[in-house]
Amino acid sequence: MDDMTKDEFAALRMDYGDVALRRRDLPGDPIELFRRWLDEARDAGVQEPNGMALATCGADGQPRCRVVLLKQLDEHGFGFFTNKQSDKSSQLRANVKAAVTFWWPAPRARQVRVEGVISELPEADSDAYFASRPRRAQLCSAASPQSKVIESREALEELVDQLESSAHGGDVSRPPHWGGYAIRPTTIEFWQGRDGRLHDRFRFRQDGDGWVADRLAP
Repeated sequence: MDDMTKDEFAALRMDYGDVALRRRDLPGDPIELFRRWLDEARDAGVQEPNGMALATCGADGQPRCRVVLLKQLDEHGFGFFTNKQSDKSSQLRANVKAAVTFWWPAPRARQVRVEGVISELPEADSDAYFASRPRRAQLCSAASPQSKVIESREALEELVDQLESSAHGGDVSRPPHWGGYAIRPTTIEFWQGRDGRLHDRFRFRQDGDGWVADRLAP
């Protein structure tokens, strides 16, 4: 297949419908609206609606972004789990400020952007989530030297096989280098697509113990 031309890229356009997001639709707590939108995306059949693009920036000033999965949302913030020896973890240790973005094409075009400060989740949370994972996922995440250069796919699979053999069919323990982080939000922005690209945007920002919502131009 030939590469797409500039005209073909320009033609990749769709209308989003004209359902309004109005100020009177907003609850006082943005987490309440986020949960509502997440549930609606799940019910509309969006695959992995908890997928979020995590942006980090380490000491070198180079932004980096990848998709991770939201696995808990509580008083700690938006929580996810990863290898703490990975590149993303090194960046989070160098700069605790981070951002995540959710994109849901159904039931209508919606985006949520979260900015805030990263902290490590309690060990008990990491233990509980690791124990809930399928055994194969436990083995793979425990064995993989995430972000490191590897010789081949076969070498990686051998690491997993070695760990499985050493477990002798028993439980797979959570390795100390695997655990959770949470981004505690300072701003949460909700975007809903509208026809003609005159979209609706509201940004919640912390104000003392509460939140203030501002409408933003698209």
